[in-house]
Amino acid sequence: MNDQIHPRASETAAGPATAPAAARGPRAGYLDHARVGPLSPTAAAAFAAATGLATRADPADLDRLFALGDAARSSAARLLEARPHEIALAPSTSNGLFTVAAALQGPGTVLVPRAEFPANVYPWLRFAGRGGPAVRLVDPDGRRHITPDLLRRNLTPDVTALTVSAVDSLTGHVAPLAALKEVLGPDRLLVVDAIQGLGAVPLEADAADILVSGGQKWLRAGWGAALLLIRDRCAERLAPGLGGWAGVTEPFAARHPAPPLPGAAAHLATNPDFPAAAALGAAVDELLAEGGPAATGARIRVTLAELLDRARQAGAEILLDGIGHRERAGIGAFRLPGHDPVTVHRTLEAAGVITTRRDEWIRLSPHTSTPAAAVELFAEALHTLTAGGTRTGASRTAGSARIDPLTAGGTPADGTLTLQEPTCPTT
Repeated sequence: MNDQIHPRASETAAGPATAPAAARGPRAGYLDHARVGPLSPTAAAAFAAATGLATRADPADLDRLFALGDAARSSAARLLEARPHEIALAPSTSNGLFTVAAALQGPGTVLVPRAEFPANVYPWLRFAGRGGPAVRLVDPDGRRHITPDLLRRNLTPDVTALTVSAVDSLTGHVAPLAALKEVLGPDRLLVVDAIQGLGAVPLEADAADILVSGGQKWLRAGWGAALLLIRDRCAERLAPGLGGWAGVTEPFAARHPAPPLPGAAAHLATNPDFPAAAALGAAVDELLAEGGPAATGARIRVTLAELLDRARQAGAEILLDGIGHRERAGIGAFRLPGHDPVTVHRTLEAAGVITTRRDEWIRLSPHTSTPAAAVELFAEALHTLTAGGTRTGASRTAGSARIDPLTAGGTPADGTLTLQEPTCPTT
C-alpha cells in the first residue's frame, strides 16, 4: 500500500506548521523526485512573473500570457525534436492520456503492460466500449516492463497501439522505445507516458508517435501543464475526441462543429493554465541550457549509483540489480531483508532522508540538485537500521500478505478487457 498518496492529516486543515516549501527549499536528503520534484527557482520565478501578468489582466498582459504558452511549446519542440504544431499543452499527464484515448477510435486493441502506472491504464479502460479500442493487458514475463520479444509474441492483427511508460515508476527501467516501435511498425501507434523520464535521462522520443508528460516530477515545473506530442505521421488517425472550442479554427462560428485546428492543437478543450505553462517552458529552457537530458541524466545516474551502492553495503536487495547503466533512469528501489519496510521508511524520514515506500520496496530518486550530503545521510540512516536491532524477521508489515510487484496479477483467458477494470498496482 502506498502511504504517501494522501497528505498527513495535520497538514490538510490548516496547512504545514512550518514555512512554505517554496521559501525553504527541499531538504538536503530529498530523494523523492519520482513522486514530485520541488519547484526549481527558475520555474518558480517564471510562474510568479506570469501570475503577476494575470493579476493586472491588461490587454497587453494577456497577449504576453498567450505568448508564454507559445514559447513553452517551442521549447518543448526543441527538447523532443518535434515541430511546434505537433505539441499542445494539456493540464496533466493523465488528462493528456485521456485525450489520446478519446481520440483513438476503434475497432482494434491497445496493448497495456499489466504493471503500468494506473494513469496509463484507466484512460484506455474508460473508452473501451465507448468507441475506443479494446484493452489487452500484457503480463511481462515476471518483470514490470515489456520487451521487444514479448511485444512480438503479443502482436495480433487486431492490435492498433501499444501504450507504455518511458521509465517504470518503481524499477527505473528505461523502455527500449526504438526497438518497440520497430516491432510495431509504421501502422501501429506507440503511445508513451514519459513523466518518469523526461528531464531525467535521454529518451528515444523520436520513436514515440504520441508522447505525454507533466512537469511536476523531473522537470521540477510544478502542476498544471503537461506536454502532449502528436506526430504528424499519425495525426490523421486521431479524431478530436476531447477537442473543444479552443481546438477549432472558428470557435465563434455561426454553426458548430467548426473545422479542427491543425496539429496537436485540435485536441485542446480550452486554453492552458498560462502561469503553469510559463513554469514548464522555463524548466525546459533551463534543462536545455544545462546540456539537455544527456548531461542531466549523467549526473543523476552517478548519484543514484552511489545511493544504491550504500544500500548494497548495508545488506539491501536492489530491485533489478545488474541491469545496464543506460537501462536505469533516475529511479532505484531496495529492501532490507528481515526489516519492516514501514520502519525502514520512517527511520529514513526521521533522519531527513525523504523517499517513497511501495509495499516492501523503498524508492530512491535523486536529481542534479541532490547534494553529496544526501548520500551520507542515507548511509548513516541505514547504519542505524542495521546496527540498531530493528530487525523484525519478516520482510513485510505484520499481518499483510507478501505481494511481489514484479509478478502480481493474473490475466483473463483471452487477455482482453473492455469494460471490466483490473486492480492496478499502486506504483
